[in-house]
Amino acid sequence: MNLTDYKKIHFAGIGGISMSGLAEILHDGNYIITGSDNSESEITKHLKSVGIKVFIGQKSENVSPDTELFVYTAALKPDNPEIIRAKELGIKIIDRAELLGTMMKNYTYPISVSGTHGKTTTTSMLTEILLRGENPTVTVGGILPSIGGNFRIGGDKYFVAESCEYCDSFLKFHPLSAIILNVEYDHADYFKSIDTLYASFNAFAKKIPKNGFLIINSEIPETEKILDGVSCEIITYGTDNENGWNIRNVSFDERGNGRYSAFLKNNKIFDIELSVPGTHNILNSLAAAALCYKYEIPKEDIISGLKNFKGTNRRFEFKGMVHGITVIDDYAHHPTEIRSALKAAKGFKYNKLWCIFQPHTFSRTKTFLKEFSEAFDDADKILILDIYPARETSDGTIHSKDLVSLIKERGKDVLYVENFEKAAEYLGARCTNGDMLITMGAGDVYLVGEQMLSTLSTELHTR
Repeated sequence: MNLTDYKKIHFAGIGGISMSGLAEILHDGNYIITGSDNSESEITKHLKSVGIKVFIGQKSENVSPDTELFVYTAALKPDNPEIIRAKELGIKIIDRAELLGTMMKNYTYPISVSGTHGKTTTTSMLTEILLRGENPTVTVGGILPSIGGNFRIGGDKYFVAESCEYCDSFLKFHPLSAIILNVEYDHADYFKSIDTLYASFNAFAKKIPKNGFLIINSEIPETEKILDGVSCEIITYGTDNENGWNIRNVSFDERGNGRYSAFLKNNKIFDIELSVPGTHNILNSLAAAALCYKYEIPKEDIISGLKNFKGTNRRFEFKGMVHGITVIDDYAHHPTEIRSALKAAKGFKYNKLWCIFQPHTFSRTKTFLKEFSEAFDDADKILILDIYPARETSDGTIHSKDLVSLIKERGKDVLYVENFEKAAEYLGARCTNGDMLITMGAGDVYLVGEQMLSTLSTELHTR
């Protein structure tokens, strides 16, 4: 498929964070874009402001007969009236992932950032580096302050794309180079075993052409399963990786931000100083640095770009401070991510560390119930909310109370809270000066921290 064969494109579900970015990139490229979404939002308002026609509510009449390409988000069902209408009109229909993959073909150096954890952060780090001296086009799964959103319209040389494995979306991409940060079992509603997940990453790695290269974490168990049959150049990185990129002289400042020396085998290449906390971000930054070094990006750009990166929204994001209570929000929704975020928090000085967690999807909570229960050991106080269903419906076999029971068995101070209002009220009455509160999860748990900040600020100003 070649995008130059199409001129008028309709996006069903255009209000999504990824769909909206792709739509605006194509709009800037002089394509005629229309779209629809179930409800109006700041995103749809913005799209209208730049000249894109957006329909609120999805109806068959939104798809005009002169539409040449129909793009839909995975959330849409086959009985969606716009999909049915597009089929009746004989319009070519593709999903978001296929569109992104097709767009990548239009760039000299299309780059995919993949892995179970850290994709948004590493994509953002790459963006910060390339912004020093290049003009990258970017699509990322979070809001990056440096580009004012989740995408950037740049030149046709570098295209940096966060690449998700869920539903094998990344198998529709066409990277010249890629990063695989880690491979850990997740998305149990799609991948039925760790073996199917490894097979998917192997298929992804095979998509990189012989003249391209793959940056891969040497600490991934059984990397040979991923690399079997891969024809491109393989570049490894890791903590103690003698055959590739490795880290030495690691230290942390008073806020837990890492500093280290990056070595390629036994040759020191540069010293890196980060502005984000945690050991996991040291490895994320090393992957970004290794890729940029391969593309001969100047060392000073790599160093300054990584120093300048201060995080994206919902990735250990500072939300505010009131009454001496620091409120952080993090997207962590897998046991490994929770442990990493809480470990990063230990780099700060606080009296008590509170964690309020909203489990994300019934299938993930059920599959990793034991692992979740063991992930909160670094927290002093834990609140567990109801499971955020996302795309699923409950079958009655798992509840947040099951997780609370297992955490209690570990001797931890944990409480189940059934709604946001009660959670904010409970925290507001018990968090004290010098405490840190982290709201955690991929749903809308961040609203608890925002509500608490608002309530306590109001109380402070009315005294």
